[in-house]
Parts: sequence; structure tokens; C-alpha cells
Amino acid sequence: MAIIGGTTILGIKLSAYFVSNSVALLSDALESIVNIAASGLVLFSVHISERPADDSHNYGHEKIEDISSMLEGLFILVAALMIVYAAIERLFEARLLELNLAIGISMLATALNAGLSYSLARTAKKSGSAALEGDARHLLSDVISSVAVWVGLFVVEVTGWTSMDSLLAFAVAALIARMGAGLVYKSSHHLMDRSCREEERKIKEVLLRHKFHFIDFHEMKTRRHGNHVFAELHLSVDSALRVKDAHDFTDHLEDELREELPNVNLTIHIEPKE
Repeated sequence: MAIIGGTTILGIKLSAYFVSNSVALLSDALESIVNIAASGLVLFSVHISERPADDSHNYGHEKIEDISSMLEGLFILVAALMIVYAAIERLFEARLLELNLAIGISMLATALNAGLSYSLARTAKKSGSAALEGDARHLLSDVISSVAVWVGLFVVEVTGWTSMDSLLAFAVAALIARMGAGLVYKSSHHLMDRSCREEERKIKEVLLRHKFHFIDFHEMKTRRHGNHVFAELHLSVDSALRVKDAHDFTDHLEDELREELPNVNLTIHIEPKE
């Protein structure tokens, strides 16, 4: 859906550029080319991430979604550089044509983009897919930049200051570059196995409900793998506790946590303590 929608939107945006000769609208169209490439990458990564764990990938294949999200952020940064390059070339030789019709065409493309972004964002929230979240944010950046383009071109139409066209393209480039950098930053933390603070807080809450059954817990570690979180910790118990009783207790803790956080896979290492 995203690839078909992106191709349609690209065609509409290119029409707006040819009608107006506006470099700001050209920059808008260039970003759509990146959108199509990114959507293809997302489709591939989601397909791979759905494969079950195997002998060579014991934790599954969901990490590929973070790789996809990072690449999408890099694509956005490339689009920003392309916009800057086009804007510099046209800064002192702007020749704008029919703006009113071009803005109307651009509005149609942006409405389609907004609907596609909203649909992907809802799907990403339900599935916890980093790749789909990256694609949704990418399309949202396109929508925001398009609205900024309309405002700027309206100013050009009223004032006749054609240099505003290129200056506006620079502003759009800065906006989407910021969003691209944000995606790279977030996905890189996931790839580097950053701790999951919210899940750690919830695990501690569950443990503290049963604090009279153990001595202490320590060395808690968490990491995100796609939309799953793998957690581990050491639990100190009375050395007189039977192995079966300790095992049953940890099973109970893991089951209780699984009911509250189905995406968390907790492993508990029992340590006897005098």
C-alpha cells in the first residue's frame, strides 16, 4: 500500500513542480522518491522480521526492523541534502510560473500522504514495529514540509520575492533532516541494546509484591529486540529453600509479569544466600 501510494503521490507532486517550476515543490517531490525506496525497505524488513527463531537466530529476526529504521533515517538525511543542492542552484535564478494551480495539486498529494502516514502509524502502534513507525514518521515529515511549502509560496505570490522559494526549500531541508537524525538516534540505541527503563520499572513492581519470599535481586539487564524485551536478573533466596520450591516461585513471577507485559521475556537466575 505504501509503495503504490508513494508512487501515486510522486506523480502528483511532479505535476505540481512542472506547472510552477518551483524548487520548493521540486524538493517536495524529491522526498517522495526517498519515501518509495524507504517503503520498499520496510516491506522487506517486516517480511524478514516475521520469520520465527531458528538455529542461527535464536532470538528471532526482529532486529532487522531497527536496521530498516536507521536506514530510513539516513534516506531522509539524503533527501535533505538533495533539497539543499537544488535550492542553492536556483537561489539566484528563480523563474516561477503558475503557483495557484501548483499549490492545489500539492494539496491533493499531501492529503493522500497524511492518510497513508496515519494508517501506518496506527499499524505500527498495534504491532510495535520500528520499521513501520519509521515509515509513518517519514511520511509525516513529508506532510509537514508540504504545508510549509504552501505557506511560503503564498508569500511569494503576494510579495513577488522569488528568492523565498529557495529559502523555503532550505527550511524544509532542515526540518526533515532533524526528523531523519531522530530516527537514526532512536534506532541506533535499540541496536546498541539500550536498557528498557519502563519495563525495568514494571519488573521491580512485580518483584516487590513478593519481597517476603526472597532476600534481594540484582544485576537486572534488559534489551529490546523488535517489539519484544528480553530481561534477566539474579534473585537471592534462602539457601534452605528446596530447588523445586525456588523453581516454582520463579515460574510464578515470570507468569505474573507475562500477564502484565506480554512482550517481556524474563529469565531469573536463583542464588542461594545464608
